[in-house]
Amino acid sequence: MLLCNILVLYELIFSLHIMPLFKPKSKASTSNINAELDINHTDAAQPAQSVKLHTQGGDKAVMLPVLKGSLGPDVIDVTNLYQETGMFTYDPGFMSTASCKSDITFIDGDEGVLLHRGYAIADLASHADFMEVCYLLLYGELPNVGQKEEFVDKIKSHTMIHEQMQFLYRGFPRSAHPMAVMVGAVSSLSAFYHETLDIRDKSQRDLAAIKLIAKVPTLAALTYKYSIGQPFVYPDNSLNYAENFLNMMFSVPSNPYKIDPVVSDAIDKLMILHADHEQNASTSTVRLAGSSGANPYAVIGAGIASLWGPAHGGANEAVLNMLREIGTPERIPLFINKAKDKNDPFRLMGFGHRVYKNYDPRASVLKKSCHDVLKKLNHKNDPLLEIAMELESIALKDPYFVERKLYPNVDFYSGIIYRALGIPSQMFTVMFAIGRTAGWVAQWKEMIEDPKQKIGRPRQLYTGHPHRTFVPISKRK
Repeated sequence: MLLCNILVLYELIFSLHIMPLFKPKSKASTSNINAELDINHTDAAQPAQSVKLHTQGGDKAVMLPVLKGSLGPDVIDVTNLYQETGMFTYDPGFMSTASCKSDITFIDGDEGVLLHRGYAIADLASHADFMEVCYLLLYGELPNVGQKEEFVDKIKSHTMIHEQMQFLYRGFPRSAHPMAVMVGAVSSLSAFYHETLDIRDKSQRDLAAIKLIAKVPTLAALTYKYSIGQPFVYPDNSLNYAENFLNMMFSVPSNPYKIDPVVSDAIDKLMILHADHEQNASTSTVRLAGSSGANPYAVIGAGIASLWGPAHGGANEAVLNMLREIGTPERIPLFINKAKDKNDPFRLMGFGHRVYKNYDPRASVLKKSCHDVLKKLNHKNDPLLEIAMELESIALKDPYFVERKLYPNVDFYSGIIYRALGIPSQMFTVMFAIGRTAGWVAQWKEMIEDPKQKIGRPRQLYTGHPHRTFVPISKRK
C-alpha cells in the first residue's frame, strides 16, 4: 500500500497509485485509486492557485487551494482532504508539511538566509541587542528609544523569583543534569504566578511572556549555583540582561564578579542567535502543547524538554565531547579521515547543518565573537580550545569539507565560547534555552492569537492488527 503524500507531490505532475487509510464513511471502498495532480495557473508567471486531485473511476475531482507566503515555497491546503477523499497525507518528521502560518521567522537553508520579522540575523546581531530582538519577536517591530526603555524596565521588574522556589531546587540531587532541573523549575512557575494563567486575556499573555524572558536566566543561574554548592545570587537590575546573567552565574558573596564587556557582548550575541529558528522540534513542541490551552509556563517547560535532545539543543555539548575524544591537535588528521570514511560512525560535530546547505548565517556572526573571546581570555591555556581552533582552520581549507559546504555551525562556535567562559558543558543547552525562550513565547502568543488555531491532532498510518476477537485467559494458548 502506498499512501499519496499530497504535499511531497506538489512539484510532481504525474499519475500515482494510492489507497485510502480506511473507507470514507459515506462512500464505497476505493481500494484502487489513481490520483493525478493538475496544477492550475492563472498566468505562466504566476504561482499555482489550486491543485486538482481526481481518482481513476471517480466521479468528481477535489480542488486543493494553494496558499502563497511572502517568501518560500507555496503550500497546498489539505485541510479538507479527508472530508473529500477519506484519506490522510503521510509525512514522517513533517518534512513537507507546514503546520501553521507565521510571520515571525523565515529560513532559506539553501541560500543561508535567516530573517526575524524580515530583518537579517547578521544585521540584528551586529546592530541590535537581545532586548531589541525580544521586542521585535514579540511585537513585530523594532522598538524606538522609549519603547525599549519601557520594555527593559518591565523585564527587570520580573527577574526575581518566588523565594520558596529555592526549596524546589533542594529536592534535586546536586548531580542532576541542569536541563532536568530547568524542565521542572520553569514548569513550576505556574504554581507561583496564578495571575498570568488565563491565556484568553491578552494582558495576561503579554505579562506571562515578559515573566518568562525575565525569569528563565535567573532559574538557569540558580541551577548552576545549586549544582556546585554555591549560594544563590539575586538579580542586579543595575546591569543589562547579559551582564545580570553573568553576575548571577559567577559572582559569590566573598568575591564580586568583574564583568568583561567582550564576554557580555558575546553572551548577548549568543542570545540573539539562539532566539528563534522557525518551526524546529522544540518550537513545534511549544505550539503543540500550547494548542491544548495549557498554561504558558508548562508549555515552555515542554519546549525545554524537547530542546534537551542531542539532535537539537544538545549539539554544542556534543562538540565538546568530540574535542575530548580527539584529545590532542596531533590527532586531528586521524579524525578528519574518519569523518570522510562513509563506513566509520564518527562524525565531526558542529560542522554542516540539517537546514543550511550553505554557510550557517549565525556562525558567520559568532565566529568573530568567538575569536575575540579566545583572544581576550588567552585560550592557549586550554588544550580543548586549541584543538577546536586547529580543527576549524583545517576544515575551512580541506576540499572535502569546502565542496560539501560542511562549514562550522553555530553549535561549534557557541560550544567553544561557553567553554572559554568556564561554563560546564552540561549547562550548554540551558544557555540555548535562555535565548530560545524569546522565540518560544513569541510563537506561543502568535498561535494563541490565531482565530483558526485548533488543538494539534496529527494523524497516522495504522499498520497494526485489524479487529480481533477477545479470548479469555483460560483459553489462550
